[in-house]
Amino acid sequence: MRQSQPILLLTLIAAAAIAEFRFITAAGAVSGIGDHSAGVTQFAADAAGDAVPVAALGTSVVETGDAFAADVLLEADADGKAIPFVAGPALARSLEVSGGAGEFVEVILLPN
Repeated sequence: MRQSQPILLLTLIAAAAIAEFRFITAAGAVSGIGDHSAGVTQFAADAAGDAVPVAALGTSVVETGDAFAADVLLEADADGKAIPFVAGPALARSLEVSGGAGEFVEVILLPN
């Protein structure tokens, strides 16, 4: 189900073009493997310098980079997509099952 309930939305300035529903750093770059995240982009940023709304607390839809079950910790892959947590900061907890890359699922965002 594609829904979300953000509690805190921030506006960040994108460091480059970023797709919607990707983990993003406080500096405006895509969160990669092992990176912390300020939240999840709610719309795409077409170019560097674009303002982008970011869900920082609450729930958000995120694009997946791999399959995972519901109720597992997640981190970002190199493209800012949600993948099962292995090491580094946990960014979110899945509320839904992902059958593989390219799906959109709701997650609970974790302060990290």
